[in-house]
Amino acid sequence: MVFSSTIFLFVFLPIVLAIYYQPWFSSRAFRNRFLLIASLLFYAWGEPVFVFLMMLSIAFGWFVGRHVGEGDRRSRTSRRRWLAFGVSFHVGLLFIFKYLTFAAQQLGLLLHADFSAIHIALPIGISFFTFQLLSYLFDIYYGKAQAQRSVLNVGLYIALFPQLIAGPIVRYDTIEQQIEHRRENVHDFADGMMRFIYGFGKKVLVADYMAAIADHVFSMSGTGVPLSVATAWIGAAAYTFQIYFDFSGYSDMAIGLGKMFGFHFPENFNYPYISRSATEFWRRWHISLGSWFRDYVYIPLGGNRVSRQRWVWNLFVVWALTGIWHGANWTFLWWGLLYFVLLLAEKLTRFPEKLGVFAHVYTMAAVTVGWTVFRSPDLSFARHYIGMMLGRHSAGLFDFAAQFFLTQGAFVWGMAIVLSLPVVPYLQRRFSSHVLGRVGEPILATGIFLVSILVTIGSNYHPFIYFNF
Repeated sequence: MVFSSTIFLFVFLPIVLAIYYQPWFSSRAFRNRFLLIASLLFYAWGEPVFVFLMMLSIAFGWFVGRHVGEGDRRSRTSRRRWLAFGVSFHVGLLFIFKYLTFAAQQLGLLLHADFSAIHIALPIGISFFTFQLLSYLFDIYYGKAQAQRSVLNVGLYIALFPQLIAGPIVRYDTIEQQIEHRRENVHDFADGMMRFIYGFGKKVLVADYMAAIADHVFSMSGTGVPLSVATAWIGAAAYTFQIYFDFSGYSDMAIGLGKMFGFHFPENFNYPYISRSATEFWRRWHISLGSWFRDYVYIPLGGNRVSRQRWVWNLFVVWALTGIWHGANWTFLWWGLLYFVLLLAEKLTRFPEKLGVFAHVYTMAAVTVGWTVFRSPDLSFARHYIGMMLGRHSAGLFDFAAQFFLTQGAFVWGMAIVLSLPVVPYLQRRFSSHVLGRVGEPILATGIFLVSILVTIGSNYHPFIYFNF
């Protein structure tokens, strides 16, 4: 079940809200238990078997967390051993379900053996809920939060349906107090509805349209059809917009849903396509993932407070893991290492500062090429596609296909560019106290919702990209 489906919008969400806010049982215990049950049903709708895997992970995380948190009765060495035990278990599960099939394939190629019998299905959202469980253990170990006595509260933190499938990755120390002490109110509920609608519109009206262009262009290349330079760049640009509006739209919907139930999740995007360096881009893109690796990997390794050689190694480890986190494919590793090289070069030379107005051009070119590698099924495809973007084996500079994709979707292209800029926050600040803002924004949101519903009903469904990770 996904947020843009009619079953979620018109059945699941209204029923959950009606029961959650009914006046007869309004205790925090009832609402938390009900949200947990609803969240498990939400996950079981698409993963009827793997929901038990998630429940096992939750129970084990709670059990280990109790032992890690017993600082007064256990030595630091004992707590560290329990932490290592918990981390090994969760990382081991992640490896088995996400990477074992790929590892077996690569080993088979190396040994000229057949390991095709090893094929394990990937549970949706396993990377996200595994990282949240690790956050739970780390925050307890470092003394940032207290271990939960109730396994049901740990279950709510992990399985809470707004952020369960594709984030944002909510750190335990961020939400610990909200589990028992949040306060729902009308203002948050209305703000959450508005945020959800904006995210819904970004996903359905922009991301799905760009997905059609990107899929068409990339599939043309996959069948051996030579692309013009312009068409190749248009396909890459379409995917660049698709992945942003798809993922940031989901994050907007998740944050909005959280507010409707009294939770305040961290922001996950801050207009990354206005960045003037790869370093700045990663401060603005998938913020929850970047901060997770910074606080739980980079800093514990020593960060930049070590020798230069060790610092380069720390940076390499973080970006290799960032790439691998996204999937079991060499393309993801090379995508992560691309950013390792870019960030290392930027930190050592500070060359983006010397580019002036061209710093943004450099950043977006690098990001677009990176997304091309990310989108490609293998490295050979990526190399060939990027070659056509640079004019190698291409069908000229411009062709009818490029003209068609640009002219037929001119309005959506324009909307994608404008919404990639901080225009909406500016308008909200500018007119927040004006009658036009107080009346016009709800009308605008209603229109976006109705148009998005019509498009959802009348078009083929496209799943969220990050469901695969």
